[in-house]
Amino acid sequence: MVDISDLPKTKNLIELFLNRADSKGDAPFLWAKRQGAWQPLSWTEVARQVCCLAESLRSMGLQDGDRVMLVSENRPEWCIADMAIMAAGCITVPAYVTNTERDHQHILEDSGASAVIVANEKLSKPLIGALVRTGTARHVIGIEPLGITQASNFEYHAWSDLIAGEGKDPRAKVQARIAKIGREDIACLIYTSGTGGAPRGVMQHHGSLLMNADGAARILAEDFGLDEHDAFLSFLPLSHAYEHTGGQMLPISVGAQIYYAEGLEKLASNIEETRPTIMVVVPRLFEVLRTRIMKQVEKQGKVANYLMDRAMSIGANKAAGRARWREKPMDLLLERTLRPKIRARFGGRMKAMVSGGAPLSPEVGVFFESMGLTMLQGYGQTEAGPVISCNRPRAGLKMDTVGPPLHGVEVKIAEDGEILVRGELVMHGYWRNEAETAKALQNGWLHTGDIGHLDEAGRLVITDRKKDMIVNDKGDNISPARVEGLLTLQPEIAQAMVVGDRHPYIVGLVVPDTEWAIEWAQANGEKFDMKDLQNLPAFRSAVRAAVDRVNQDLSVIEKVRQFAFADEPFTIDNEELTPKQSIRRHKIKARYGERLEALYRG
Repeated sequence: MVDISDLPKTKNLIELFLNRADSKGDAPFLWAKRQGAWQPLSWTEVARQVCCLAESLRSMGLQDGDRVMLVSENRPEWCIADMAIMAAGCITVPAYVTNTERDHQHILEDSGASAVIVANEKLSKPLIGALVRTGTARHVIGIEPLGITQASNFEYHAWSDLIAGEGKDPRAKVQARIAKIGREDIACLIYTSGTGGAPRGVMQHHGSLLMNADGAARILAEDFGLDEHDAFLSFLPLSHAYEHTGGQMLPISVGAQIYYAEGLEKLASNIEETRPTIMVVVPRLFEVLRTRIMKQVEKQGKVANYLMDRAMSIGANKAAGRARWREKPMDLLLERTLRPKIRARFGGRMKAMVSGGAPLSPEVGVFFESMGLTMLQGYGQTEAGPVISCNRPRAGLKMDTVGPPLHGVEVKIAEDGEILVRGELVMHGYWRNEAETAKALQNGWLHTGDIGHLDEAGRLVITDRKKDMIVNDKGDNISPARVEGLLTLQPEIAQAMVVGDRHPYIVGLVVPDTEWAIEWAQANGEKFDMKDLQNLPAFRSAVRAAVDRVNQDLSVIEKVRQFAFADEPFTIDNEELTPKQSIRRHKIKARYGERLEALYRG
């Protein structure tokens, strides 16, 4: 078991990493699937590559505080590059692989990056134009061959050459350099995903990430126990603060292994193969997994369906604090029949699945708890490292909360209900943006822009985003996230967005679930074409029935009176979803604003 007591005293993230590497030695650390088999890199080998790459960056002329942009899918080289950039005394600037040329140009210009590390030729294509136009980056490093040699305004380097080391041991130089890096120094600039406009560079310092890792590690150690076989499956983009901290810095802090998933289409098989003990995931994935599990069980006959119904009933009673003694025999039966089969699909040794990045519907959390899988919901934002609070068994799991604040985090509620946060986890501000920094940081408190309250046990309850809150024509406040979450739990609805600001009632935009639509078309003798189906009164009535079911559980002011169909799903490619799967309201409203306004005209 790793001793995590050194986390509060550690000066910087590279010191933490090298200490863990010295302790773990030749034990496996980073895993990737290559040629059909999972292959590891040891802690010792990763440390060697980190130090070699760090010294190669310095030999290019990079200085303390220079920014280095990192454009790569999740893979071992992402972690190595991130650690090496910081070991060189520089600042990592992660960028999403889904970024357009315009997105890359904004980040290059705003950060003033001196160098770029890019994974492969495909990811370099939208980047090259931005590099040429901005002219900020003097060096481009290709993890794989990029199909270029040199360009007029930057020098190209091959990754393999930079990590070779040429027989030298650069560890001593790295040690000497990082001795000067303190917890207050900037570790990375993470650009917000832009749900409300142009991304801003959040200055995360070493202490912010170390404090986050410490708080999360305490939960794992105290509530679940740590051991040498702990493993994380990295799936969410590492360029997002949630995965960067929860999927990389946290496993480093506890000496765990990291497996890199091959992608969404292979995630289910990757989970069974790697048998992770911890997974960090966004709510949308849990919603998809819940739907798949329910459909698979439905096809297994009456007995399987009966067991699932009983499991969900018992789980709901437990969540509501109404556990019944007479349900104990059935609970024991479920532990021997249904639940082991469900747990096996998640590798069979899952300690906890942690949901974050967006609100999790309590029904989804209760479902997985009912299936015998521990579900934790966390809350945070990039500006706070990003984790502010998290459910934990010791505090009493309650799925309509996001748990108590992490160790060392102060939370208070402003008079208007806004959640304010203080502690070492809070950012130093937005890069070169004093006006926005002044709005977010006031008198030492981070103004999160989220609305919520603390319950009687000190657990945080999130109501909504302050700026997203709908205020109807009567002045009533309505949470769109709550209504949208309930809509997307219906099998007929994959995605939804509701509006109603300064209007008498709520209307919605709906994306039908494709699998459900295919089944509906087959059952009704129709050819499957989503656009054609949306024009059929019977199809619309079926979706209307789903909306009406949701309305039964909503207050009068929350009910969705009218809805329209979206032309296509909200995706990252059409810029209507962020990389963490949150809807970009301003983008969707710009596209469908007239259609939604027409719903108020009859």
